[in-house]
Amino acid sequence: MKEVVLITGASGMIAKELAKKIGKEYDIRFLTRKKEHDHEYEWDIRKGNIDETALENVSHIIHLAGANISEKRWTPERKRELISSRVDSAELLRSALRKNNIKLKSFISASGINFYGTETSEKIYTESDPPGNDFLSEVVVLWERAADDFKEQNLAERVVKIRTAVVLSEKDGALKKMVPPIQYYIGSPLGSGRQYMPWIHIEDICSIYELALKNSTMNGAYNAVSPQHITNKDLTKNIAKILGKPLFMPNVPGFVLKLIFGELATAILEGSRASSQKIQDAGFRFKFPDLNEALRDLLNK
Repeated sequence: MKEVVLITGASGMIAKELAKKIGKEYDIRFLTRKKEHDHEYEWDIRKGNIDETALENVSHIIHLAGANISEKRWTPERKRELISSRVDSAELLRSALRKNNIKLKSFISASGINFYGTETSEKIYTESDPPGNDFLSEVVVLWERAADDFKEQNLAERVVKIRTAVVLSEKDGALKKMVPPIQYYIGSPLGSGRQYMPWIHIEDICSIYELALKNSTMNGAYNAVSPQHITNKDLTKNIAKILGKPLFMPNVPGFVLKLIFGELATAILEGSRASSQKIQDAGFRFKFPDLNEALRDLLNK
């Protein structure tokens, strides 16, 4: 009999690709705001409602739910939503598990590489480094604390937190947004272009979640980031090279981005490096450790 894996954030890019990857080996269920297919169960985080039949015989939860960080300006209301979608959703799951007296084999939670703060420096952060002191760092700290509560409250044998970098996919996310301007000759680096952009190929991030599911020795936080460190300028130039397009335009000035995005611009204009050594020590091998290989795979599809 297949083990049951419940995935939240069903509409997200990672959830869809991950389900395809592990679907033959596990019984996959999704929590979603509106049920449209079999194996989907509804929940409403704001109202605190969840279809508890989703939890029957569940062994693992992969918690990918969370409002998109870069989708809207960070108004006070949006900031509350970014935190609530991660923290309150976890609390709803914990409450349902307690009510039904269920203990998981593993609770695997998405997290963010912005745990270390948003700044450009020569430091390469590891999982043993403390959190930063900006808003994104605060979001990730609260997010991870909500995940850790599953183990502290004896609701899961282990908790794994995947500190995710920018996920490159041809279907959604940063790469899909960067390609059209470059194709129409108006693409350019953002700000100084020297800010680091921790990244990972969609196939590799899904494989990391698969490893976290199967490797019962994995516990705690892991940086899900390619071992190759690149800048915003590097990424922009490499996309243009693979598309065969020149970059005519000057860098987009930082003040313009701040006018457009407000406080969110900080996450665009600054970026740190992070080490992938811990996840590699856990047995993970990157299929796409090199940016050019990753881009050729994605942009030639």
